Amino acid sequence: MNSKRDHQFKRWIEIFVVTLRLGLTSFGGPIAHLGYFHEEYVQRRKWLDEQSYLDLVALSQFLPGPASSQTGIGIGVMRGGIVGGIVAFLGFSLPSVIALMIFASLLTTFGLEDSVAIRGLQIVAVAVVSKAVLSMAKKSTTTLSTKLIALFALLITLLWQTAYAQIIAILLAGIIGLFLFKNNTQEKNLSSSNFPISHRMGYICLTLFFSLLVLLPILSRTFDLSWLTLFDSFYRSGSLVFGGGHVVLPLLEQEIVTAGWMSQQEFLTGFGATQAVPGPLFTFVAYIGTIINGWIGGFLSFLAIYLPAILLIIGVLPFWEVLRNKSQVKGALIGVNASVVGILISALYTPIWTNAVQTNVDFALVAILFSMLVFLKIPSWSAVIVGIIGGLILF
Repeated sequence: MNSKRDHQFKRWIEIFVVTLRLGLTSFGGPIAHLGYFHEEYVQRRKWLDEQSYLDLVALSQFLPGPASSQTGIGIGVMRGGIVGGIVAFLGFSLPSVIALMIFASLLTTFGLEDSVAIRGLQIVAVAVVSKAVLSMAKKSTTTLSTKLIALFALLITLLWQTAYAQIIAILLAGIIGLFLFKNNTQEKNLSSSNFPISHRMGYICLTLFFSLLVLLPILSRTFDLSWLTLFDSFYRSGSLVFGGGHVVLPLLEQEIVTAGWMSQQEFLTGFGATQAVPGPLFTFVAYIGTIINGWIGGFLSFLAIYLPAILLIIGVLPFWEVLRNKSQVKGALIGVNASVVGILISALYTPIWTNAVQTNVDFALVAILFSMLVFLKIPSWSAVIVGIIGGLILF
């Protein structure tokens, strides 16, 4: 028994160390994070197979909240149960939370968000995402039909820049796949994934998610407590937003600045800091909470916006393994996975490519880093170092 506990504890430590390193080096936003995850968890460590990863990404894209963080939590659950999922979440998120709470003012004072090192890191994100798109496309778009679905999702998300474009593209792709691939799903043998969560725990998490979504607005209006109002605001933002951090930031600007909780300049300062640090973009709320109510407000806001994402992914995972292997669902998953490739290409172009690649020198550095990642097969952290050095030398 003690040996089993020791083994599990060592596995939790392993998860934390790996995710902490990713949290310290994963620049470029949610789509870039999926590229880093794919390389670390699927290709290097083989914690899960290609198809399980693609299906988990599809599920996370479908759920409201930060898709990359929910994917990371799901992988942590597979590796070490619920505790493993929480550990994976903390390891990946805490570096940016702490950085934003401590260094946001320094980033503003010294203008580090515009430094050449940060430009180099943005270019690293382009190379990493390009590699991820190439790898996923080889697995998910092997036929003309799946290529056309990917193109369809690309066009929707590229030409219709709204918070609902991704979810509509995924839904339509799933419906198309359900009918288009219903007769050849036998060819898609999905491997089994281990999500050690009981159905009872799943029901509890889903019930808690919906209960808080209904009760928090009532409580915040009944009791005049600033921290409760803050928690309610961020919990709703985390519950109802689709599309990840790039979507939630402008929504938060409208709610936070309009409510008078902080000035426009303070918000923009935090926005610049968020772009300059690694890790998930949702951690921007730690900056907002700290401005409003000190470090307690920072951690409270961080918990509030991530709690719905945690409850949803843990609540759904116990049922996901059964659902994804049903013949009726397999065809839909083929369509959804193909649509994710199109969404990744769209996000690769904007905002990642359009923000980072502006000159011939920028493109040259992208080409160098992409070649190093794909042909020389260097790890992502090495590309981060090369990107920083390249930024310092070239810009």
